Amino acid sequence: MALIDIIPAIDIIDGKCVRLSQGDYNQKKVYNENPLEVAQMFEDHGIKRLHLVDLDGAKAGNIVNYKVLETIASKTSLVIDFGGGLKSNEDLRIAFESGAQMITGGSIAVKNPEVFGGWIEKYGAEKIILGADVKDEKIAVGGWIETSDLDLMPFVNGYREKGITKVICTDISKDGMLQGPSVALYKKMLGEFPDLYLVASGGLSSMEDIDSLVEAGVPAVITGKAIYEGKIDLKQLEKYA
Repeated sequence: MALIDIIPAIDIIDGKCVRLSQGDYNQKKVYNENPLEVAQMFEDHGIKRLHLVDLDGAKAGNIVNYKVLETIASKTSLVIDFGGGLKSNEDLRIAFESGAQMITGGSIAVKNPEVFGGWIEKYGAEKIILGADVKDEKIAVGGWIETSDLDLMPFVNGYREKGITKVICTDISKDGMLQGPSVALYKKMLGEFPDLYLVASGGLSSMEDIDSLVEAGVPAVITGKAIYEGKIDLKQLEKYA
C-alpha cells in the first residue's frame, strides 16, 4: 500500500552527491563521491523514484551533469525526474536522451512561460513537472537567489490550465533545515487543487513528518538531507514501497 510516494533527492555538484542548506552554495556538504552508489542503495530499499538535481546546471543555466543521469538511468530501474538549469529545447533533448523519465522546470516556468508551455505541448504533461519554490507563498527563482511577485496559487493554476498535473512545491524557508515540512501550505494547495499530484519538498526531518503529510493527503514527498543525516532510516521507508 503506497500511502505516499517517497522520492529521495540526489543533488549533484562536480559529479558528487551533495546537499545545500536553503540553496546556499557556500553551505555545501558532500555526502558521497559516487551518486550511483547512493541511487543503488535507494533501489535496494524498494525505492522506485529519484529526484536528481543538477546544481552545477542550475548555476550555469544549462544542463551540466547529464553523464551522472545517464549512469544512474542505465544502471538502476529508478524512475528519474531531472532538474536544474534546464532552459532550452536542447537541454530537454539531452535530459530525456540521457534517461530522465520526467523533467522539472522551475525558473524557466517563471521567466520564460512560452518555452515551458511549449515543453508541456511537445512532451505531454506526464513528463513535465512544475517546480514551484516558495517563500511566504511567493514564487522564488534562480536557485532561490531572488523572489518574484508571483503568488503561488495563481501561478500553479495558470499551469494547471495548460495541462500540468504534477507540482513539486518547496518551501525555501524549510529546505535543508530539518525542521518539518509546510503541512498547512500543502493542505491549502490540495484544498484548491484536489487532484494535483503534489510533491512536498523541504524540511522533512523524521518519519513523523511523513505521517503528517500522509494525513494531509499529500501524494508524494522528496527527502534528501534527512536520509543523509540519518534522521530517516531507509529501512523504515520500506513500508511505503
